[in-house]
Amino acid sequence: MNPKVQRVLVSGGGISGLALAGALARRGVRVDVIESRPDLTVTGIGISVPNNALRMLNALGLLDKVLAAGFAFDEYVMCDAAGEQIVSMPCPASADGVPGYLGITRTRLSDILREAAISAGARLRLGSRIEEFAQDARAARVRLSDGTEGEYDLVVGCEGLRSSLRTRLFGEQADPVFTGYSCWRAKPTMPRQVSAMTKFAGAATDAGLVPIGEDEMYLFHVTAEPGNPYHEPADFRDLLEERLAEYTGLVADVRRDLPPAEDIIYSPLFEVRLPSPWYSGRAIVIGDAAHAVVPHLSQGGSQALEDAVVLAEELTRRPLDDALAAFMERRFERARHLQRTSAAMLTREMTGPAAPRPELRSRLREEMASVRAYLDQPV
Repeated sequence: MNPKVQRVLVSGGGISGLALAGALARRGVRVDVIESRPDLTVTGIGISVPNNALRMLNALGLLDKVLAAGFAFDEYVMCDAAGEQIVSMPCPASADGVPGYLGITRTRLSDILREAAISAGARLRLGSRIEEFAQDARAARVRLSDGTEGEYDLVVGCEGLRSSLRTRLFGEQADPVFTGYSCWRAKPTMPRQVSAMTKFAGAATDAGLVPIGEDEMYLFHVTAEPGNPYHEPADFRDLLEERLAEYTGLVADVRRDLPPAEDIIYSPLFEVRLPSPWYSGRAIVIGDAAHAVVPHLSQGGSQALEDAVVLAEELTRRPLDDALAAFMERRFERARHLQRTSAAMLTREMTGPAAPRPELRSRLREEMASVRAYLDQPV
């Protein structure tokens, strides 16, 4: 039986990679983090962090820092395209006092995770990726693009949608699948106008505004993009303005206040549906590399954080083979369920609020209560 891990290579410096590195390093594991990019500049604007993810950040000792850097709230509001409220649903704090929701910039969250990992003793190497990988019963061996070589008890791929380690381990069976939809994100220059997650239902799109600071908010807009067309980045502002034309009220104000094209993010929405197990021998993939999810329940980063915390717990609790099996037992069904639930919500919201308002309110309250009850379950 393999002993517990002593040395781990984490490939990828995103949410799951940095969270895992910090969690393992604090438990005395030697951790190297490699990132193919020359820096950790974050692509993205804001991120919604629900209670289940905040509980993971609390377990990592980072809750106070993220709360200070973002905007906590306890309500989810659904409106029509004109901004008239359809329903308001509470997002209460959990029994341990962790807030229901937080909005934060992706840069601030990344900075907090990176500083925590380095402070705990993880070593970060930028501009480096795995060039060669081999493993046997004794060790995983890698040669990196900078020419260095190393032996590890475990290699963890936290490389996102286009994970090269996933392809090495499992081939093309879990390549990303385009959903038919894309998400536009922008940070308007106007001051924050909402104090909760506020969504707006169009005829066949949805939009949302999320508070991410005392005077900041960001806009997201989900649209059907059949065939995953390429859009020129220089046209992003005009294209987003065109797609928001049906909205009036607050979203129309934001539409008139969009930033320049270079500050708008356009992201086709993909899913990754890697079957269990997500590991082979001494290598495993987690986060988006294993189970990328559409953003309709704010579970992309959340499930990445759950993966990181659970994997660190299991790796420092029992021998490697048993730890990886226990990790999959705790994580696979939960990640798959939330992926399917998010996809179903995406499909439904793209058809618009066709039901009568009282019926729609009742359905939304019931669905969100069910989701919240599931997320409240122990990870």
